[in-house]
Amino acid sequence: MSQEKFDAIVVGAGPSGNTAAYTLAKAGLKVLQIERGEYPGSKNVQGAILYADALERVIPDFRDDAPLERHVIEQRVWVLDDNSFVGTHYRSDDYNKPPYNRYTIIRAQFDKWFSSKVREAGALLICETTVEELLMDGERCIGVRCDRKGGEVYADVVILADGVNSTLARKAGFHGELKGENVALAVKEILFLPEEVIQQRFNIGEEEGVVIEMMGTVTEGMVGTGFLYTNKDSLTIGVGCMLSDFKKNPARTTPYALLDKLKRHPSIAPLIEGGEMKEYAAHLIPEGGFHAVPKVYGEGWMIVGDSGGFVNAVHREGSNLAMTTGRLAAETVIAAKAAGRPLTARTLKAYKDSLDESFVMKDLHKYRDMPQVLHDSPQFFTTYPALVNRAAKTMFTVDGIDKKAKERAIFGSFKAARRWRGLLGDAVKLWRAFR
Repeated sequence: MSQEKFDAIVVGAGPSGNTAAYTLAKAGLKVLQIERGEYPGSKNVQGAILYADALERVIPDFRDDAPLERHVIEQRVWVLDDNSFVGTHYRSDDYNKPPYNRYTIIRAQFDKWFSSKVREAGALLICETTVEELLMDGERCIGVRCDRKGGEVYADVVILADGVNSTLARKAGFHGELKGENVALAVKEILFLPEEVIQQRFNIGEEEGVVIEMMGTVTEGMVGTGFLYTNKDSLTIGVGCMLSDFKKNPARTTPYALLDKLKRHPSIAPLIEGGEMKEYAAHLIPEGGFHAVPKVYGEGWMIVGDSGGFVNAVHREGSNLAMTTGRLAAETVIAAKAAGRPLTARTLKAYKDSLDESFVMKDLHKYRDMPQVLHDSPQFFTTYPALVNRAAKTMFTVDGIDKKAKERAIFGSFKAARRWRGLLGDAVKLWRAFR
C-alpha cells in the first residue's frame, strides 16, 4: 500500500462509510476508503429500507440509476399471538406520487452502486483489506495499519464506519465492549416470488411496496420484532431479538427457530407460500439507543453509522441515521479544511454539535428510556399480545352472548393476567418512553 498521506481515511463501505467518503471526495479532498469485503456489499445480502431524504441530501438525482426495488406506499403494524394478529395499516396515495419517500432495496446491489458513485467522485477504494489497528501519536489518531505489506497509511482524520461494536474503536480505547442488552441479533431470508404474485397478495401495483412490522409472542418473550418487506421479485422476512436474551437461555430457542416460527404463523404463511429462499443472513444491530451512543469524536477521529449505535429501534430506522451521520462527519472535515483548522478534538466537536441539532440525536433522546422499559417488561411480548388478540376474537365472534358480558370477560382476563395497578403502570411507562 502507498505511504502517501490522505486528507481522510474512511474505514468501511456501508451506507455511513460511503456517504462520508462520497461527500469528502465530492468536495475535492483526497480520500482513501478501505473495505474488508471482496467488494462493497459483499457481506450484505439482506433486503432493507432506504429512506429517500437522507440520500437525496447527498446525491439529489440518485433515483436516476440507483438499484431500487419498490417505493413503499403502505405500512402495516401487527401484534401477533400464536394464531392471529391485531394490526393497523397506513396506506396513502401521497406516497405514490414522486418523489417517493422510501424504498425497499437489496443491500448487496445498493452498496455496490453507492460505491461506484464514491469512486466517480474521486475517492480511492481498496477492498479485501482489513484495518488491524489505528496508528496513534499519543492521543492523536494519525492513520491506520492494514493487513498488507507496507500497510501503514496516514491521514489528517480517520472516520470509523466499520459496523456494530467497532473493533478499531474498542482497540483504541474509544469505547468499551458492546453490551448484549444494547445489540440485537437479526436473521433474514430473501424469498423469491414472481412479481405478479407479490402484487396480487399485497394488493399493490407494479412498483409499489408494503412493509409489515410485527411484535408479540413470535419472539417467545424476548425483546424483539419481526418484519416483512416486498421487493420487486422477492420478499425479505426476518426477526431480531436482543443478544442478551439469547444468552440468558441459549437452550430455549435459536434465531433461525424464531424465524421459522414466524414463517409458519397462520397470518404470514399464505403471504410467503411458494417462496424459494435465495439468501440467508444473520447480523447484529445496535439498539441500545441514546444512552448507548459512545463518544463519537476525538483527536483526529470520528465514528459514524452502526459503529456509533445510531439506530432508532422504535421506528426501525437505520440507513437514514447512518447516511446522515456520515454526511455530517464529512461536512465537519470539509468546513475545518476550508477554514485551515487542524482536525483536533476541539475542531471535530462540531460533528457532535451537528448531530445534536439533527433529527438523529433528537429522536434518540426522545426514546431514550424505551430500551430499558422493554427489557424490564417481558409482558409486552407475551401477556399483552395474547390478551389483545383474545379480546378481539371475543368481540368479533357472534355467538349469542351479549356484548356487555363479553366486555366483563375481557376485563376479567386482564385482571387475572395482571393487576390493574400494574397494567396502568405499564401504560404510564410506555407513555413516558414515547413522550
